[in-house]
Amino acid sequence: MKNMKILFIGMPDSIHAERWINQLSDTGWDIHFFPVNPAKPRDGFKNVVLDIPENNHRLSAAERVNLLQKLIEDIKPDIIHSMELQHAGYMTMEVKKKLKNFPKWVVTNWGSDIYLFGRIAEHTLKIREVLENCDYYSCESERDVRLAGEYGFKGRVISTCPNSGGLDFNIINRLRNRNKPSSRKKIMLKGYQGWAGRAQVGLRALERAKDILEDYEIIMFSANTKEIRVSGELFANATGIKLTMLPHGTPHEEILKFHGMARISIGVSISDAISTSLLEAMAMGSFPIQSWTSTADEWIEDGKTGILIPPEDPDVIEQAIRIALKDDKLVDNAMDVNFKEVFKRADSEKLKTEIVNIYVSINGDWK
Repeated sequence: MKNMKILFIGMPDSIHAERWINQLSDTGWDIHFFPVNPAKPRDGFKNVVLDIPENNHRLSAAERVNLLQKLIEDIKPDIIHSMELQHAGYMTMEVKKKLKNFPKWVVTNWGSDIYLFGRIAEHTLKIREVLENCDYYSCESERDVRLAGEYGFKGRVISTCPNSGGLDFNIINRLRNRNKPSSRKKIMLKGYQGWAGRAQVGLRALERAKDILEDYEIIMFSANTKEIRVSGELFANATGIKLTMLPHGTPHEEILKFHGMARISIGVSISDAISTSLLEAMAMGSFPIQSWTSTADEWIEDGKTGILIPPEDPDVIEQAIRIALKDDKLVDNAMDVNFKEVFKRADSEKLKTEIVNIYVSINGDWK
C-alpha cells in the first residue's frame, strides 16, 4: 500500500476528530492535522503529526489561512480532509482559491453544517461555494446527502456513517446491563444548552412530569454551561427529585454505564445529525427520546423503538416521558431491536475497515 499522505483540518479539541483520525493510526500513512482554532489538542491522537503553528492562540483568521496554504505547499498531501464546514471547510476554500493545483478534497458535514447554518443568510453562499468545489463528501445521514445536493455538491458521496467512528462493542458488551429497562430507575438527560442544545426544555418537561418521578433519579451529563447547571439545581430544589450532574471530564465508560442503568435517555436540540449519545443509549438498552431535528428517524421507529419530539415544546416532551415511564412493554421490546440496529450500522471495527478502504479508493481515483 502506498505511503499515503493525508492532511486533516479541524478542531483539535474534538473527540470526534480524534476518534475518526485514530482509525488510520496503524496504516503507516503520513497523517497530518492542522487546527482551525487555538484550542489545546486532545491527548489521544495516535501517529499523527500535529501541525500546530507558533503563537497559535494569537493568529488572526487571515494568518491561519496563510499558514495552512504554506503547509499544503510544503507537505504536498495526496488528500485534504476538512472535518466540518463552518470552520474547516471555509478555511480550506480560502486556500483553494490561491492554489492552482489542489489535492483531492474531502469535506465532512458534522450535522448542523447545512441543516441549520444553511438557513442562515451569512452562511448560505459560503456553504454552496465549499460544496461546489470539493471532490468528496461524507456525512451521517441521508438527510444530509440530500441537502448537499441542494447546495450544489456534484462530487462523490463516500460515507454516511457516524462521524465519531462508531462505537467500540468490546467496551459496550463489557459494560452492557442486561436488566430490562422497565426495572431501571434512572433517567439520562443530555445537558447541552446553547446555540443548538435545549437541555432547559428537557428540564421543564421533567418538571411537568414530577408526579411520576418520585422513585427516579435524573442524571444530567455533558452539562456544558453554568446556566444549565444552575437550572438543574433549581429543578431539584423545586421538585424534590434527585438530580445528579456528572462533572465535566467524566470518563466515557462511566457515561455508558449510566445509560445502561437508565430507563430512558433524553436528548433535545434544534439541530443535529446522529447524536452519539443517542447511539450510546440504544446500545446500552435505554429507551431514547430524541428531538426530531436530528436524524434519529433514520435509526429508530417513532413510537416503537424511541420517541421523536419537537425541541422547543416541553408539553409534548412531557407526554413522551409519561408514555415511556408507564409502558414497560414499550421500553423492554425496544432494547434488543435498538442494540441490533446499532451493532449492524455503528460497530467501530467494521467501520474502521470501510473507512481505510475509502481513503485508498480516493487516492486511486476510485478505480
